[in-house]
Amino acid sequence: MTDTRGNPDVPHQLTAAERPAHRPAQRTPGRVTVALLGGFRLTLDGSDVELPGGAQRLTAALALSGRMSRSRLAGTLWPETEEHRALARLRTGIWRVNQAAPELVVTAAGEIALHARTEVDVRDVVDRSLRVLHGGEVEPAVWSSGEDAGDLLPGWEDEWLADARERLRQMRLHVMETVAERLCETGSYGLAIEVALTVLRADMLRESAHRVLVRVHLAEGNIGEAWRAYETCVYVLDRELGVRPTRATSDLLAGRPPGVRRRGLSHPH
Repeated sequence: MTDTRGNPDVPHQLTAAERPAHRPAQRTPGRVTVALLGGFRLTLDGSDVELPGGAQRLTAALALSGRMSRSRLAGTLWPETEEHRALARLRTGIWRVNQAAPELVVTAAGEIALHARTEVDVRDVVDRSLRVLHGGEVEPAVWSSGEDAGDLLPGWEDEWLADARERLRQMRLHVMETVAERLCETGSYGLAIEVALTVLRADMLRESAHRVLVRVHLAEGNIGEAWRAYETCVYVLDRELGVRPTRATSDLLAGRPPGVRRRGLSHPH
């Protein structure tokens, strides 16, 4: 064979030794989980993956919002930074995430998202909540145990989290009231009371939760407890807001004997 390496007019054919080694394409991990409730946690195939703060925020924003354009994502994460600098930070953040978790962040049609196989705990909570609100089956053990009660990324003060936190809070409270009512309908009064009280611990000013608790006591035949729950509602709303319960609440006890009303009641402080 003629040696052509010294002739610039003839393309050089690489020998086997000169060819670069074949590098297999990176494979997406079998299971990727992003946890946001109670704190940030990323796991690949069951093993924790450490990410710097900026990369955590990038991952969390995509986990909550789904697909986003580069400019919107950069503006969300760094709202007070010039656009070109924010985009540069975004590129660095994506590189860091994918270095730690190969192909976790993907780009398609000009938008950025987490890989479709990524499991996100908040999405699971929202899906389960919507099923309940649309009449799906209730799992008492899940809701009474407070399994989904962790705060969304506690300690993070990013402004872009405010809407997500409020949406999650409202959905949780609504679904737990629905669960309490369903449990009451099936005669599971103890669990219904526990779930209703869990809502009130989260928001003592929520009249609809007070109303559910009164209904459960009435369904169980405990008139005195129903009056006690109602008077607590009256006391809290008057003290904190200077208002009385609405007619929807007061009518629940219309025509019923007052029982222990205004005697020995223990009001919250």
